Amino acid sequence: MGLFGGDGQSQGDFKKGLNKVYTWYTGGFIGFVLVLAVLEQMGLPKNWIGYLFLAATVLLYAGIGIMSRTNDAAEYYVAGRRVPAIYNGMATGADWMSAASFIGMAGTLYLTGYGGLAFILGWTGGYCLVALFLAPYLRKFGQFTIPDFLGARFEGNLPRLIGVGAAILCSFTYVVAQIYGVGLITSRLTGLAFEIGIFAGLAGILVCSFLGGMRAVTWTQVAQYIILIVAYMLPVVWLSVKHTGVPVPQAVYGYTLEKVTAKEAELIKDPKEIEVRGIYKARSDAAVEKLKDVNASLAADRAAAQKKLDDLKAANAPAPDIAAAAAALAAVPKNEADARTAYTAARTSNAAKSAPPIRHAEPFPGKDEAAQNVARKNFLALVFCLMIGTAALPHILMRYYTVPSVREARESVSWSLFFIFLLYFTAPALAVLAKYEVYTVLVNTPFASLPEWIARWSAVDKSLLSVVDINNDGILQLAEISIGGDIIVLATPEIAGLPYVVSGMVAAGGLAAALSTADGLLLTIANALSHDLYYKVLDPNASTARRVMVSKLLLLLVALAAAYVAAQKPADILFLVSAAFSFAAAAFFPALTLGIFWKRANKWGASLGMLAGLGITFYYMVTTQPWLYKLTHGTAITPEIVKANTWWDIAPISAGLFGVPLGFAVIIIVSLLTKAPGKEIQELVEHVRYPSLDGKTSAASAAH
Repeated sequence: MGLFGGDGQSQGDFKKGLNKVYTWYTGGFIGFVLVLAVLEQMGLPKNWIGYLFLAATVLLYAGIGIMSRTNDAAEYYVAGRRVPAIYNGMATGADWMSAASFIGMAGTLYLTGYGGLAFILGWTGGYCLVALFLAPYLRKFGQFTIPDFLGARFEGNLPRLIGVGAAILCSFTYVVAQIYGVGLITSRLTGLAFEIGIFAGLAGILVCSFLGGMRAVTWTQVAQYIILIVAYMLPVVWLSVKHTGVPVPQAVYGYTLEKVTAKEAELIKDPKEIEVRGIYKARSDAAVEKLKDVNASLAADRAAAQKKLDDLKAANAPAPDIAAAAAALAAVPKNEADARTAYTAARTSNAAKSAPPIRHAEPFPGKDEAAQNVARKNFLALVFCLMIGTAALPHILMRYYTVPSVREARESVSWSLFFIFLLYFTAPALAVLAKYEVYTVLVNTPFASLPEWIARWSAVDKSLLSVVDINNDGILQLAEISIGGDIIVLATPEIAGLPYVVSGMVAAGGLAAALSTADGLLLTIANALSHDLYYKVLDPNASTARRVMVSKLLLLLVALAAAYVAAQKPADILFLVSAAFSFAAAAFFPALTLGIFWKRANKWGASLGMLAGLGITFYYMVTTQPWLYKLTHGTAITPEIVKANTWWDIAPISAGLFGVPLGFAVIIIVSLLTKAPGKEIQELVEHVRYPSLDGKTSAASAAH
């Protein structure tokens, strides 16, 4: 077993060994960064810095996976149930700080200001629910997976199989977001194409979870947490010192926000900014007119593009101009359906760009009281979904199966909150400091003098960053900058003017965040299929080695499928993650909480409740989310369709708001109308409900 525990080793000696291993690891990581910093000053190319960071992180995680390899079921599924509370808290923090938290949260705060605080409130509140309602009770139950609990508590394979399906759906949606982040970071680090970056980064995920399961994933996540928290803190501390002279960004958040608010007031009234927004408004209006007669508009656009090309050729224009005109002609939609999609997208995007910047400090912004009320409803709905979803995510709840006792399950939740708090408390400060840097340094810069990082990030993906001189004045206005939230954290070192090695470290931190969560999610899916479907339903006599091998093969297949979906760029990272939370909330939270705290809940109530909650949530997303709507309906969604399909103005990201109460209602009503659970099940509920601090598991629960 080596560095990560051995047979016959006491828990105290095990923890001391871990302390020594991770102390040396932290020192080695800092030394590695310093060596690269020196090499950068000596002329090492930036691409090579990216390659070295990528290679070092992937090889490190692979090494941990190799040292932690196992075919023992308890080690593979729950890390031998011997992970100390502080290390489980750190691993949970890494598991939790996904690409959405590391990459997307500060970016969302940057773009939406006050509204982005919903993520912090929801996720933090969710961990409180985990500590109070679920973690200790599931640890007392003492099995491997969440479907395990559902199958035992609700007497049969039907609830177990529904739980398997729900676990796969929410975990797969979540893991697609992480692999999307892996592709984004890898392409930025190395210069590889996004699609190639996905599969390059995927190797780091697979080699760890494939070899050692939860054992390898746990110790890798501890290593990943150390990287990601250092990487996250350094740029924001630098920006804080640069603008305020104070190395504690959290302490100067209010001061910086005041300066951002003052700058926003200037930009909203700036004549050049008003001019640019007016141009976008005119373009949006033109797209609206084109949609009135798509075929005629398409014919006119094609004729205009052809004429421009012919005129340039006739005038012997420079080759680049002719090439650009030819590309513009080729980009004209080929048919009515494509044209309608293009005009709809142009209307929506230009209308968004024509709006003045959202005031960072303004709660529930809107043009009138009705719009403000809609913003308020969606803020509260999102907090609700994220909070309930956090408390029901299978890959998070599984972490509390890995500790030695109920006491340590409770302690590890506290440690989890602490380690997550370090990032959450910093993200708002990072967002306002990055915004102030953009407002004061980037805005009003001549296009000819724009920093190099603008071109580098634009080359990765135009949807992430683009700058266009709309009014042809040669000066960059704020309205001419299109920044995706997914690059704010990754680009912060370059925005702040830090050495490129810091950018590489931040990218490595983002990669660590994405990989750590992806590891846990893929393992959750594979374990649900191998343990709950294959072993519990299809082949109860399967040997331990065979079960583990099946899990490894399934993990590989799921990872490849998720990589394929991520390569399609179905939505931004934060939406995908939030959708997973809505799925988890609607499917699991009512069944788990009622299963623990209400003896009368039975098989049919839980089964129909999970199906109803998940079904209504999925239906709402399909009818209101652009990518899902196009996938299922074959046409682009329009604002009119969105308005018609939306219930009480709730955004699709918060679809779980409808699924959770419906799940509770169906479980309660159906359970009361059908036969009550037997005496053995009620005794199991009693046993789970009152967990002793030593974490011992009764024979009754173990039998299940």
